[in-house]
Amino acid sequence: MLAILGDRQRDLLKRLLRDKGGLTVAELTTRLGITSTAVRQHLAALEIDGLVARGGSRPSGGRPEQLYVLSDAGRELFPRRYEWFAQLVLRSIKQEAGTAAACERFEAMGAEIARQLLRQHGDLETRRERVERLGEIMEELGYETRNEAGNNNAEGDMPVIEAHNCVFHHLAMEDPDVCRFDLALLSTFTQSAVDHQECMAKGGNVCRFKFGPQR
Repeated sequence: MLAILGDRQRDLLKRLLRDKGGLTVAELTTRLGITSTAVRQHLAALEIDGLVARGGSRPSGGRPEQLYVLSDAGRELFPRRYEWFAQLVLRSIKQEAGTAAACERFEAMGAEIARQLLRQHGDLETRRERVERLGEIMEELGYETRNEAGNNNAEGDMPVIEAHNCVFHHLAMEDPDVCRFDLALLSTFTQSAVDHQECMAKGGNVCRFKFGPQR
């Protein structure tokens, strides 16, 4: 999103990133080389977008001056190399433990997360209820999911989840074994056998999961 902001707004956010304690309108006016009216307009727009927040105030000898700071959402606009670090961790695990042991670890991690989630959602009785709730959880995590009833499946009324965004996409493209984490999470949470019918990391348009009885 940082790239689609105007030059002035990007500069303003960068100034606030460097000054963690916050800056006043007067200070931003001086540092950006624009009018105080323009600064206030940019601040108002960025506040509406949730990228800037009002911090404390600074004594000025008269009326205290309002400080403006980056919000958490504003800080997240700036590049962070989580994926690069995750790739290093995955490579390290495979180098130390071997591919087979690493895959077992990915599955164990996914299953453990699923058990934690199940403890938070103890009211689910049927497979369909668990799949529907799982779709909601995945949507909250950014998977852009859609649940299907499965009535048109040759196997019968098996629920299906389609994910239009893979939150591990680049990792999975480099190392498809990452998908074992997702599959273990989905299987453990729904107490189902999961048929991974389509995968974006393998050229699919979506990640499509069908949930059936455990074998």
